[in-house]
Order: sequence, then structure tokens, then C-alpha cells
Amino acid sequence: MENSEILYYLALQATEGIGDINAKKLISHCGSAEAVIKEIPKNLEKISGIGAYTIKGLKNTSLIQKAEKELEYINNNDIQAFTFLDENYPNNLKHCIDAPILLFQKGKINLKHQRIISIVGTRMITNYGKSFLEEFISEVKEYNPIIVSGLAYGIDIYAHQQAIKNNLQTIAVLAHGLDVVYPKRHKKEALKMQEDGGLFSEFWSNTNPDRENFVKRNRIVAGVSQATIVVESAEKGGSLITAGIANSYNRDVFAVPGRTSDKFSKGCNQLIKTNQAALINSVKDLAYMLNWETEDKKLKKLIQKQLFVELNEYEETIYNLLLKEGKQNLDFIALNCKYPIHKTATVLLNLELKGLIKPLPGKIFEAV
Repeated sequence: MENSEILYYLALQATEGIGDINAKKLISHCGSAEAVIKEIPKNLEKISGIGAYTIKGLKNTSLIQKAEKELEYINNNDIQAFTFLDENYPNNLKHCIDAPILLFQKGKINLKHQRIISIVGTRMITNYGKSFLEEFISEVKEYNPIIVSGLAYGIDIYAHQQAIKNNLQTIAVLAHGLDVVYPKRHKKEALKMQEDGGLFSEFWSNTNPDRENFVKRNRIVAGVSQATIVVESAEKGGSLITAGIANSYNRDVFAVPGRTSDKFSKGCNQLIKTNQAALINSVKDLAYMLNWETEDKKLKKLIQKQLFVELNEYEETIYNLLLKEGKQNLDFIALNCKYPIHKTATVLLNLELKGLIKPLPGKIFEAV
């Protein structure tokens, strides 16, 4: 995206009183971030939910100066910036209403395939957690997923380390700007993962890793992924927040069970007990629920299709997409066909009744 457009997104992102939801509403109403910044107050007052405080923030004369300074830092430090409308913005994240309007990236991240999982958990990792991660990531390598976590102590960094060890792409989502690594002890891993993977952040340079930023960071960890796995967690903790967010996004959540007497299994056991997460013991559980399978394990079944089936415009568009792209989830189909989710679900049901597609575990659909 052009620097000029990024500049106005930065200015909008820095405006006091505007979160990501309202920012998207303003962009949709005005046509672009630049149009939002330049719009006259009288017209902004007509937009639902936009009050005097927000308008005053948008007219702050220092906004562009701040944005120019940050843009200079981005350009000078090999950082890529993507707006939520860009093709390179993570597809899964685009469907999250509160996803950041602007995302910063460092490294060689490739999100072109759909197998992306987040692994989260306690900062006080036990030998049980380490043993699970070593075995799990070694076995999941067969499916070549991207491993996402938060670079924090404990489960996060161990997941990154095991991904690197098994030559899997891994991404860290940070709770601060890309000018620093926190904690400093993990700088070596942060640099290594940029060779195949990298770093994501919605925060500007010189942003401190404050407590509230970690909570904001968690929605990106949950949103960018197809599924979230909680390996170990106490009764309260950030990983449970991430699991809750993933559920709110209608994503699959898994939890590793443990003994009832183990402090850092209580959170996972509670997620399973309250049906907020599916129990996971091995990669087989994940692969089945998400409908993953390697090429050499695919079963070739001959399915007799109905001949001369009449399709309407919507059915034909979705069916042709699935023929071209293969198995895809509901969000992907709706986004690429530019249909609302509810409309897409109805059309998929009609296609299933006509024998042209079949639903698979993990909210996946396939043309037959």
C-alpha cells in the first residue's frame, strides 16, 4: 500500500476516542482513512456513534505529524504495514469485527495456506507441558501448519522454540512495538523466526509492554488462527482470555487435560468441563476436528453426482469456487464470493441437498 494511505491510517489509529470498530465504520462511511481525517465536523456528526469527543480528536493538528514520524520509522526499519482492506492482511483476522485497522509485520511471513494454529498457556510451564509440546509439534510437522503464539515466558516461547526446531513457520504476536523484543531473553528466537515466520504487532514504536496491551494482543493471536490450543493454564490467566476470544470468533478451541490436583491443568480442565474447548490428547484429535489430511492419506472416493442439476447464480459461484480452491471454511467462502455469512450458509445447505458439496469437520466444505 502507498505511503500516503498508510499515513492516514496511522493518523486514524492514533486518534483518541476511536477504536478499531468505529475506525472501520468511519472508513466505510467516508470512503478512505484520508477522507475521514479531512472530513468536516458537520458531516462527521451525522455518523451514528461518533460524538464531539471523537470529532475533536480527529481534528487534532498534531495527528499527521505523529503519523509522519512513525511512518519514517516503518520505512527505515524494514517493517511492512497492512490495512484491514489489503490483500496481504491475514484472511482469518479480516472476519473479526475488532481486528486492528493497521497491522505491522517483520520477517518472512507467508499466510497463503489455511493451516494456522495458536498455542497458548501458562508462563510457568511444567515438564508435562514441555513433554506435550515436544511430541505434539514433532507430529504436527506432517501437516506443515504455522504456529502462532505470544513470545512470552513458558508455553509461548517453548512453542516457538519447538516450531523452529521442527522447521515450521512460526509467528509471534507482540504487545508492544517492533522496535524492541520483550522479554529481552527471547531476542534470539525473535530473530530466528524472522527467517521463516516473523513478528506481528498493532502497536507503534516506543510502545511499552503494558498489561492492557497483552489483552489486546490476545485477540490477534486468536483471530489470525484457525484454532487455539491451550496447553497448560491455572484457573485464571491470559490464555483463558484468548480461548474466550477464539470462541467469540467461532473458532475451534482445544485444551490439554491434566490431573485435577495439578495447578496448571485446572484452567484446561475447566474449559473442557464447560464445553468451551474440545479435549486434545494428540495431533490426531486436531487433524480430525479440523479435517486435515496429508496428500498420501487422502481417500479417493467416487461420488455419483446428479446430472443436469440446475444452479442459481449464488450456487454456481460458490460451487465453482470450491472446485477451484478445494476444501474451504465458511468464512473463506463468504469473503471470496462477497456474500454475507448467513446467505453463504443457506446456499451451502442447498448445494449439499443437491449432492454437489459435502460438509466436513471443522466447518469445512468440499465440492464432490
